[in-house]
Amino acid sequence: MKRVLVILAAAVLASCHAMSEEEKKPAPQPEVPENAEVITLGAGCFWCVEAVFAQIEGVQSATSGYMGGTTESPTYQQVCTGETGHAEVVQIVFDPAKTSAARILDWFWELHDPTTLNRQGADVGTQYRSAIFYHSEEQKKVAEASKEAAQKEFTDPIVTEITPASTFYPAENYHQDFYFQNKTKNPYCRAVIEPKLRKLKLEH
Repeated sequence: MKRVLVILAAAVLASCHAMSEEEKKPAPQPEVPENAEVITLGAGCFWCVEAVFAQIEGVQSATSGYMGGTTESPTYQQVCTGETGHAEVVQIVFDPAKTSAARILDWFWELHDPTTLNRQGADVGTQYRSAIFYHSEEQKKVAEASKEAAQKEFTDPIVTEITPASTFYPAENYHQDFYFQNKTKNPYCRAVIEPKLRKLKLEH
């Protein structure tokens, strides 16, 4: 399976050359309505994470991007090398009247394995690390409590980093809403993301 996924990832990278210049441009920064909150999460490939959170009640937007590195305005190809220090993340804007950071994090622990360091399945590298980037001291407290509670569900120690949010760089346009735009034609969507959504009882 690992070899198959590596081949699929290589095919995705190769397809980038056939994309329009507009598709390769970074997406705009997500809008944050008044009274909305923001939290940024890394849990492996951002295509998977976005496909989950885009369906969660109370989430107003889920934008794929990069955070936690040193290179300014990194590209997907740069982040994929693991040398920029960035994680693939999804910046989530949510309505606290309909959901909460704690509930968002409940989904976070469910959708990936937080005990594997710098990898999710066959996706390996620091860019796939498990991370919670908090946007307030209150979120930090919620994240720490949530991690402690989640540890009871895992035999191995959780390695998820909890760190202050830094500059969020939206990923290129072609990464946004990737699963729902490509689920019938992209092998990675069928082999990796669809089973995850089915397990979580979400639309797939």
